[in-house]
Amino acid sequence: MEIVIEIIGWVGTLFVVLAYFLVSYKKIQPTSKRYQLLNLFGALGISVNVWHHQAWPSFALQIVWGAIALVALAKMAQPSKK
Repeated sequence: MEIVIEIIGWVGTLFVVLAYFLVSYKKIQPTSKRYQLLNLFGALGISVNVWHHQAWPSFALQIVWGAIALVALAKMAQPSKK
């Protein structure tokens, strides 16, 4: 089980870094659904790992990181007002 938790954490880290890379090199927009989903699933993966290791400050950061992504996705799902 330990190796599974480590892999989940590393995949989450990969997602967050990939999102940052893609935005930094203008491959995706920071307002895109893809960017927010990478951040959300990255935060979830890292959260599993830091929860297991009881790294509470990092866990709190991931909760906030994921919440930001969720709110952004929810706003994207709303019909635009013109």
